[in-house]
Amino acid sequence: MLIGELSTQTGASVRSLRHYEKNGLLVAERGANGYRHFPESAVETVARIQVLLGAGLSVATIRQVLPCTIDATPRIVPCAQLSATLRRELDRLELQAAYLDRARFLISTMLAA
Repeated sequence: MLIGELSTQTGASVRSLRHYEKNGLLVAERGANGYRHFPESAVETVARIQVLLGAGLSVATIRQVLPCTIDATPRIVPCAQLSATLRRELDRLELQAAYLDRARFLISTMLAA
């Protein structure tokens, strides 16, 4: 399917799909005219990417996690090195959450003054 069709079926913008391909998350073949041709399975792959992005994972982490996902949910099958990668990502997200909690506290304090 062409990139516009994939965009319509997934709700992802054409720009996002190009970004996913550039970063190795999607694979497309090029026709003689230079157009990208995605397999039907790309619809499910984009759904997985969107779930993982929504969970706060970076594109680099998704590149490692994506081969271990088994459907459009964030269910994951065991893959080599995956545990350490996800642990680092969880640590990063927990640090971000701590910063946000601190910012929320400071803003609440200023509003209460």
